[in-house]
Amino acid sequence: MKSIEDIMAMAQNVQAELQKAQASLDTIEVEGAAGGGLVKIRASAKGRIISVDIDDSLMVPGEKQMLEDLIAAALNDARAKADAASNDEMAKMTSGMPLPPGFKLPF
Repeated sequence: MKSIEDIMAMAQNVQAELQKAQASLDTIEVEGAAGGGLVKIRASAKGRIISVDIDDSLMVPGEKQMLEDLIAAALNDARAKADAASNDEMAKMTSGMPLPPGFKLPF
């Protein structure tokens, strides 16, 4: 059985690795798109929106609802890709750690 000092040291190591992984998530960029690429959203893996690109052809006053729907779809696509990138990075970080099955980080 491990001593309390060993357990505390392991917990501190896990915390340091988790902080490092969280910091790197803001440097990973994903792009969500809708309408065949007419609306594009760039976001970090942390979910921060970096930019919005709307094709000029969508700037028609009578098509406001369609544009709003495409923006929402592109945001959702970017969010899903950001979540996937975040999960991939966290899986890399925890792959060498002796964690029980089903244990999720961050807590």
